[in-house]
Amino acid sequence: QIAYLVVDIKSEIEKIREQIQNIE
Repeated sequence: QIAYLVVDIKSEIEKIREQIQNIE
């Protein structure tokens, strides 16, 4: 269950990174 949570957090971080790159 914890591993699944970590994967979900990583996916959210990737989304944020993409949004930041789109702003630049």
